[in-house]
Amino acid sequence: MNQLPSTTVKTESLEQMPVMQHLIVLRKYLFRIVGVTLFLFFCLLPFRNYTYQLLSEPLRQQLPATSTMIATDVTATFMAPFKLNLFVALVLAMPFIIYQLWSFVRPALYEKERHLATPLLLGSITLFYLGVAFAYFVTLPAILHFFISVSPESVAPMTDINSYLSFCLKLFLVFGLTFEIPVITLILILVGLVSTQSLIEKRRFIIVGCFFVSMFVTPPDALSMIMLALPMWMLFEVGLFFGKILEKRRAA
Repeated sequence: MNQLPSTTVKTESLEQMPVMQHLIVLRKYLFRIVGVTLFLFFCLLPFRNYTYQLLSEPLRQQLPATSTMIATDVTATFMAPFKLNLFVALVLAMPFIIYQLWSFVRPALYEKERHLATPLLLGSITLFYLGVAFAYFVTLPAILHFFISVSPESVAPMTDINSYLSFCLKLFLVFGLTFEIPVITLILILVGLVSTQSLIEKRRFIIVGCFFVSMFVTPPDALSMIMLALPMWMLFEVGLFFGKILEKRRAA
């Protein structure tokens, strides 16, 4: 009696698997994600104050000699480094988190889809880290310098540590997510929702959309908007370039 190919058996077993069984498998991966994140969190906990000093370094370099950071809440000196420590743990655990989610959906994919998904996953992780690094080393110092330089001479800038943390985390997440534009563009082309030709025809609307989105997700100044909109545009062009290569390979 002929045996079915292993891929066919695996696909049929996945299709016949009840929803509750899927949830049980997903729970296993979620437990691993939470476990690794908590492990990194507790490992980084002794360095939480040093981590916050690194985060506040761009601001402290811009502040006048007579100004310092302040805490307007009694618990802020503990909670701000605590929240930052959790964020850093999540960022460091991101490759493991992506891998676990990938392991969950991988059995449901065909072999061709798996080969395409692996470089997309690696690229998305790399681009997320690049976005956070760009926000910290380039965007954040420029924005802080702009805001402090335009403050009135009679006002001494003293930033609350909780407010500064929220500002930075929002900035990091925005840039980390927007740097995923090439991956999103390629996925849309792969699934056939758009083509490179249609994207080229709508390029001017997409550029306007980049500036429109950055206007709402960045601080209310032109510098922040431009520093996000221009990378969004360039990243879209990168995704479009690789999309053309992908379509040529398909045609071949």
